[in-house]
Amino acid sequence: MLELRNVALDIGDTEEPQYLLRNISATWLPNHFGAIIGPSGCGKSTLLKVIAGIAENTDGEIFSNSRNLSKDGDFSPSELGYVPQFSIAYESLTVRESLFSALKLRVVCSSSKRETLLTTVMERLGLASIADRPNRVLSGGQRRRLALGLEMVTNPQYLLCDEVTSGLDPKSEDEIVRLLYDLSRRDGRIVLSVTHSLHHLALYDSVTVLYQGRLAYQGRSDLLLHYFQTTNQDELFPRLAEHKPEVWETNWEIARQDYQVPMEKAPGGPDKDESMDGPSSIQTAVPPEIPGFFTQFWTLLCRRWLLFSREAAQVWLQLALLVIFPTVVILFALDGIPPIQKESMDQTSSNIMEAKSQFEMAVKIGQTNSKTAGLISGLIMFQVILLTLMGSNNSAREIVSERHIFEKEKLGGLSPASYLGSKIAFLVVLVSAQAIYMGLFVAYFCQLWGVLQTQLLMLWLVSASMTAICLGISAWCRTTEQASLISIYLVGFQLPLSGAVLTLPNWAGTISRPFISAYWGWSGYLQAFRDTPYYDQVQRITDTPIAVHDFCLIVLITHTLMGLFIAYLGATSSQQQN
Repeated sequence: MLELRNVALDIGDTEEPQYLLRNISATWLPNHFGAIIGPSGCGKSTLLKVIAGIAENTDGEIFSNSRNLSKDGDFSPSELGYVPQFSIAYESLTVRESLFSALKLRVVCSSSKRETLLTTVMERLGLASIADRPNRVLSGGQRRRLALGLEMVTNPQYLLCDEVTSGLDPKSEDEIVRLLYDLSRRDGRIVLSVTHSLHHLALYDSVTVLYQGRLAYQGRSDLLLHYFQTTNQDELFPRLAEHKPEVWETNWEIARQDYQVPMEKAPGGPDKDESMDGPSSIQTAVPPEIPGFFTQFWTLLCRRWLLFSREAAQVWLQLALLVIFPTVVILFALDGIPPIQKESMDQTSSNIMEAKSQFEMAVKIGQTNSKTAGLISGLIMFQVILLTLMGSNNSAREIVSERHIFEKEKLGGLSPASYLGSKIAFLVVLVSAQAIYMGLFVAYFCQLWGVLQTQLLMLWLVSASMTAICLGISAWCRTTEQASLISIYLVGFQLPLSGAVLTLPNWAGTISRPFISAYWGWSGYLQAFRDTPYYDQVQRITDTPIAVHDFCLIVLITHTLMGLFIAYLGATSSQQQN
């Protein structure tokens, strides 16, 4: 049994309360199919989210059987299934792959039991015939069935559906409502459905009517029109507008006993329907344990690579960046790096013309060496900036683009640590491929050979740091456009604020450089030429201080860890969009 006692949700402050829900008291019995209706903005979806624990009630209590959820914690992931208004699934996965992924993330069982569960759920929800069909080609009704299937893998005791029939044609709507009715007749399950449609009142055991956040009715569906003194269901909402919500609330408290659902509608009662094919319960086949960190991590990582392999545009973009960016770098030094020439002049020459010639030669050599040093510094910075751009592309959309799915899977028991770990493992492969290929390609064609390990390490770290920072940005942004814009701005400021190309005032450099990954990547990369004349020449042509190798290493690692920490905080916080 599910019971709400004086539940309220106030989003205002103590001086000016703003109630989305107020004094909601309602009861739903096992094997129950209940509708939640009311005009737009009355609090229907909000009520469902409060029950699910997505939104926390500010007053009142919620009971599941004899357990006080307001004191003892929310439903366990295996108890509750929450189906949002719009289907949430990866478009490039098939129906079977989507359900298989949900099973592995939420249910601990053997491979054979998992296959049995998968088959049972698909057959029960009418998905078996479209099991291998990509989600992107499913019809509206099929998408809603899939959304139900993603929750039914745990055989939940409570199934909460938020306008799952919205936008469907009449035939599909009828099929979904009847499917929900059938699901409510099994295993003592309570199915609550937020809906705008009143075309299937006969199938509902109860109807809950909300009006401006207050309870106007919560009783038998066959007495709904009688209570509101109308014979036409289309007149119900206009009838609500005839009185203030407080009046309806008071009237219901007086009339509650005459209209509430009788207690005999308990498990095994007269309305119990065993008409569906297949076993009456799959609870024994679904252990309540949630998979551990490594199982969820590996499932998510495999799914991420599968999704990546099917995103042709993203694959080609990554390959293009991998090939084109290093190629652009070497265009500036196709003939290789000129050697540093020794700058000297014979001070003992007594011939004025000879001394003048030697001086001119020394000046020319100095200019050539300066150009060479500038070329080296520019090539290094060019590599570093392009890798920060690639790092931004790697992760700016990584979390925010699938935030709805992530939040839904968190509600189902997904560990944020497993989720973030799978993202890190996926991105490490991209970062490694980009940094190593960039370093080796440029070093070979430009003959920019220093200490190769130092060169590759610094390129890897600068790419990793920007990737991690943009992953953190992605974890906190609400839209992909916002995350992409912030990440691009962040990359755009790397070049001027590094001071390696345009000399900054001392005060500006001191303030900005600690936060600029490109500066530390540039400085660290230069350390690969520490024992060569190139390093000395670069020092001569720039007023920007060159940080030592170990300090560059520490700062870039710190940037990376900070980005991952910010991403973890964003992943553990609720960023669910309404």
